[in-house]
Amino acid sequence: MKHPLRKVVIPAAGLGTRFLPATKAIPKEMLPIVDTPTIQIIVEEAVKAGVEQVVLVNGRGKSAIEDHFDRSYELEDALSRKKSTELFRQVRRISDMVRLVSVRQKEPLGLGHAVLAAKPAIGDEWFGVLLGDDLIDSDDPAIGQLARLATQTGKAAVALMPVREDQTHMYGVAAGKALADGNILVERIVEKPARGTAPSNLAVVGRYLLPPDVFGILEKVKPGAGGEIQLTDALAVLAQQGRLIGVRFKGERHDAGDRLGYLQANLAYALKRPELREPLLEYLRQVVKQ
Repeated sequence: MKHPLRKVVIPAAGLGTRFLPATKAIPKEMLPIVDTPTIQIIVEEAVKAGVEQVVLVNGRGKSAIEDHFDRSYELEDALSRKKSTELFRQVRRISDMVRLVSVRQKEPLGLGHAVLAAKPAIGDEWFGVLLGDDLIDSDDPAIGQLARLATQTGKAAVALMPVREDQTHMYGVAAGKALADGNILVERIVEKPARGTAPSNLAVVGRYLLPPDVFGILEKVKPGAGGEIQLTDALAVLAQQGRLIGVRFKGERHDAGDRLGYLQANLAYALKRPELREPLLEYLRQVVKQ
């Protein structure tokens, strides 16, 4: 990888059925962690890593995401008139945060298909992929950790996290040669292996750093179960070529695509807020006593 990370892809075309009925009219990416939409937390991670452009792969009914990162003249004017300086600053910061490009995934044909839809906006350069369901809380942004490894090694990178053996069937799972820095040179990667067949306990979570030729690989990938094009199949090709590093990232990961994980994420982020921490802890103490 010759250049710093400039562009990332955020797939956001999913229907969010696990959060119905809330997601009947609201994109799941706009569901808040305390008071910040999950998609904003993901974008802030990318911006902190130096990203200049976010390519949002969206679908029907997702215009609220674009509106969130656009200027809101009426709201800004109202806040200015009320002299709500801090709220005005927050709203303006969101619209000035990053250059957002939106492309449409017309059919939900898998993560690989969503990434492929971003090809015209990415062009011939390395790029990151961040999944909106995976929140990774770290002072050192996870996508930036992957970008550094890709720059140092010239290889693609994927984020890995150890999970219990009884959970491996829920993830893509990677295995390979251990490296001196604690990461691995991926030799095998399997999407949701059957129980008891996983090659390791290292699960792939939603951060990827990919070379531009991955688009050519994705164009040749045959649809799998449900007619979907899996990004894991393209990663498997990179692994076979000796071009994929598995990064055991630093940070706390929350699965915001799961109802329990979403609640846990809200608690974790709320406890980091000075104005909320003590009142929330007191409430939790009372709940535990019941």
